Amino acid sequence: MAAEQRPLGEVQFLTVAEVASAMRVSKMTVYRLVHSGHLPAIRVGRSFRVPENSVHEYLRDSYVGVETA
Repeated sequence: MAAEQRPLGEVQFLTVAEVASAMRVSKMTVYRLVHSGHLPAIRVGRSFRVPENSVHEYLRDSYVGVETA
């Protein structure tokens, strides 16, 4: 079930720093993904929170497999 369809109390949110650590990228990369719309997030005050499920979906959709001939 997508994060948008679950009650907010059941959605686990991650900070930008937590997303960056999980993805092993910089926080600026996460901010770029959020601002470009590739990674959905909500704004809480001056910071962003990213649904954990959205991070998993983004990584799953971005996976590049190695094709064998």
